[in-house]
Amino acid sequence: MQQSFSPVVRKTAPAVVNVFSSVNVTRSNCPYAQDPFWAQVYCNASNSQTRSEKVDNSLGSGVIVGSDGVIVTNNHVVEGGQEFRVVLNDRREFPAQLVMKDERSDLAVLRIDAGSQPLPMLAFADTRNVQVGDLVLAIGNPFGVGQTVTSGIVSALARTDVGASDFGSFIQTDA
Repeated sequence: MQQSFSPVVRKTAPAVVNVFSSVNVTRSNCPYAQDPFWAQVYCNASNSQTRSEKVDNSLGSGVIVGSDGVIVTNNHVVEGGQEFRVVLNDRREFPAQLVMKDERSDLAVLRIDAGSQPLPMLAFADTRNVQVGDLVLAIGNPFGVGQTVTSGIVSALARTDVGASDFGSFIQTDA
């Protein structure tokens, strides 16, 4: 007898996406940039040679939760981002718009427009019957190395004092 999560992974993994967030950053090349007085003395602030432009990118995972292109991700993935891009498991790529974000819960919502192209999606589960000890899977793309899967269990229910927010209760997992 072989036990495997592969049927569940095959069904759910296509809805897990990579989220790229880009921000244009101006950095000072002045070694005294932290102190305005010395920066003015040694590195003329109006001198364009003391500044450089760079695009910083961050990468995270998200999940398509609506056939209309709604994606849930973490706020820390999109924080400060000016442009967003989503890459699906099948390598399709779409620009994304930030719909909303909440720093306290570390959640953000993006939307992509795939036109008439079908999108894989995962519906929100009914968690009312979840019990401590239930098996869970986590699918993501840590550090952009490619999609990974890990398993674990539900370790606690109704966690409320986790410092993330003052509303709702959380399901704690060890995955």
